[in-house]
Amino acid sequence: MPLLVFSDLDGTLLDHHDYSWELARPGLQRLHDLGAGLVLASSKTAAEIEGYRQSMGFPHMPAIVENGAGILWPDEAETSGSGEYESIRGILEQLPPGFVGFADMSLGELSDRTGLDLDAAAKAQLRQFSEPGLWTGSPEGLERFLDAAAQHGLHARQGGRFLTLSMGKTKAVAMATVINRLTPEQTIALGDAPNDLEMILAADTGVIVANRLGAPFPELTPEEEGQVIRTTLEGPEGWAEAVLTLTAAP
Repeated sequence: MPLLVFSDLDGTLLDHHDYSWELARPGLQRLHDLGAGLVLASSKTAAEIEGYRQSMGFPHMPAIVENGAGILWPDEAETSGSGEYESIRGILEQLPPGFVGFADMSLGELSDRTGLDLDAAAKAQLRQFSEPGLWTGSPEGLERFLDAAAQHGLHARQGGRFLTLSMGKTKAVAMATVINRLTPEQTIALGDAPNDLEMILAADTGVIVANRLGAPFPELTPEEEGQVIRTTLEGPEGWAEAVLTLTAAP
């Protein structure tokens, strides 16, 4: 495989507001033309990612689900990785109040919070390895909550919209597993939020997709060497901008 692209979804390959990837079509077509692979890497569940993998034309490729806690291989019926969701929910019951997880929301509320339709919201609740949600308390309360979560072995990652709790597996670790199995010649990784940083830095070329509403990225040393670049456009349009630029014929 000449090139393997790892991509976050929300705010990167998908529009942050309507979840459309229409503006990314030119970049996706370029990957097909090159015989490159696309590995979707997201906090989304396997049930959610499967539909995107199919519609984008990469059903033969693996996908990294729930921020790296599991890998959905195309030739396997089940997501690899041990289900940890019940343990996470049990720990949450022992922590200070203020965190509202997906499981605490009705389908209607989750749909309103995410902009997903009810069917998609139901798929978002089919979790195996992590619990995204919103903090509803004070900043001081959040600090106490995160300290208590860490004492119980939970790791917290802030994405573009939700705070996600897991047992600590990352997109970068899952990325290494996929690379070891598929052995691509080159890799690109794209993301728009701090929880994508390890994945971005692990690729031959990393791309920070612009997101004026998200948490800012600090200036990175690899940017000086050209290993990491930033887009000027946001979301799927910025994604296509980067892919077309990086794969242009010399």
